[in-house]
Amino acid sequence: MAKWINKWRFFLLVLSLLVTGGSFSSTALHPFHVSASEIEYNAKENRLEISSKIFTDDFEKVLERLYKTKADFNNKTLKPQMNGLVTQYITTHLSVRTNGRLLPLKFFGWEVDHEAVYIYTTAAAPNFDAKNITVENTILYDLFEDQLNIVHFIVNGNRKSSKLNYPERKVGFSF
Repeated sequence: MAKWINKWRFFLLVLSLLVTGGSFSSTALHPFHVSASEIEYNAKENRLEISSKIFTDDFEKVLERLYKTKADFNNKTLKPQMNGLVTQYITTHLSVRTNGRLLPLKFFGWEVDHEAVYIYTTAAAPNFDAKNITVENTILYDLFEDQLNIVHFIVNGNRKSSKLNYPERKVGFSF
């Protein structure tokens, strides 16, 4: 799992450099409203391993707006509360189906790296059918009408990518 997380973090670092123009100043405004999610099928474990990157300031805003509570990823005393908020948010704004069957997400953890929050989830995927996959992603649609959500899906080393521009919610993959 560590190799998967490190590979994903490198990809997201490169994406962050492109989106922010190389600036990691916490006061810099990012001109784009974008999230990126990578979903990889781990055949050995029969599960999906999912990483999602969301800009910290945007994520805190949407959590506060939806759940009417303080959201601060850098406040260690709020970590248990943030775990609950992140779990509730990600499991209602990101889903994966195969042959119409929902694969429930299990929260694994999150971390802050510079200006982004990385959220890690898994989903048991017995009898996974890579020919009929549907991903629904509405991350930050509650906040921005110009939101762009990038979705990468990897099966047996083959990677396919798609983007969802608000209000598009679903994308299909077939391997």
